[in-house]
Amino acid sequence: MIVVPPLVAAVPEREPRQSPAAKPALMVIAAVLAAVLLYFSLRGIEWRQVARIIRGASVGPLLLAVAISTFTIFLRACRWRILLNAEGAVSVSTAFWATAAGYFGNSFLPARAGELVRTVMISSRSTLENAYVLATALSERAADAVTLVGISAIVLLLVPAKTGWLAASARPLAVIALVGLAGITLLPRLGPMAGKIIQWAPVPHTIRPKLSSAIAHSLRGVGAFHHAGRLSGFVMLTVLIWSLDAIGTVVAGTALGLRIPIVVAFLLLAALGLGSALPSTPGYVGIYQFVAVTVLTPFGFSRNDAIAYILVAQVMMFMVIGFWGSIGLLRYRRADRPK
Repeated sequence: MIVVPPLVAAVPEREPRQSPAAKPALMVIAAVLAAVLLYFSLRGIEWRQVARIIRGASVGPLLLAVAISTFTIFLRACRWRILLNAEGAVSVSTAFWATAAGYFGNSFLPARAGELVRTVMISSRSTLENAYVLATALSERAADAVTLVGISAIVLLLVPAKTGWLAASARPLAVIALVGLAGITLLPRLGPMAGKIIQWAPVPHTIRPKLSSAIAHSLRGVGAFHHAGRLSGFVMLTVLIWSLDAIGTVVAGTALGLRIPIVVAFLLLAALGLGSALPSTPGYVGIYQFVAVTVLTPFGFSRNDAIAYILVAQVMMFMVIGFWGSIGLLRYRRADRPK
């Protein structure tokens, strides 16, 4: 753990509130984006063919894919716990239920509210501060983003069957991944410099403590990676998680009679993960359809195949995350009821 004393400040009792117009504006942007992407994704779709593919799905592989998704949620909770335990003690069960509830919130609530949900659930069940818990959650997401960009670059450099624009994006993605990795490596070491910049910056004195506190906790969250044991455990779990997710993608495709190569599954997962960072409607409607059509069709799948697959994948996502996430929220609310 790297401590950055010059930036440490008391966490403000109240966080600055979001502008009243920001949330509706974000929702409008998400809705417009979803409508545009759906329009381009669903043009020319033969819905009878899509329905035929879905009706012919094999139950066994679908159940296996659901089991794999559940197990990866557990592994993600264990991975996040590695960062949390850098400054406190969090049980596996607490991390699991908070993770499930957080993903539930991200899938069904706007503005990535799930990150705040799992932050509150962890901080209320441990001695960790809200700001640090949120910083570790965001650091985990940043590490996943770097991983996804790296996966995309590797796949696009290795897979021969791809369209021109996909091929052209391989090297820029590789550069972005390296820059992201360098950022995670170097950011915690820039704490003293950031403190000096804030002191000299032309910002109101009332804002400086809040800004210093936010940066300090962010750097501490990223700094949790700067330990050989934690980093190795985090990296191994990350590799296992995304490998299992890719296997689950292949299994779900098999259930629909679609043979998705494992490298294409990795590329699809990376594109879906990166696409989910855009402003989106609940369930990533529109974004996921566009990504599926864009990624799968260059590899010989029809638009009908792509839409059938992503619709089934989204339903499975709703089922898995909705089930475990709702249980996690119920457990949290029951534990907080006065006895």
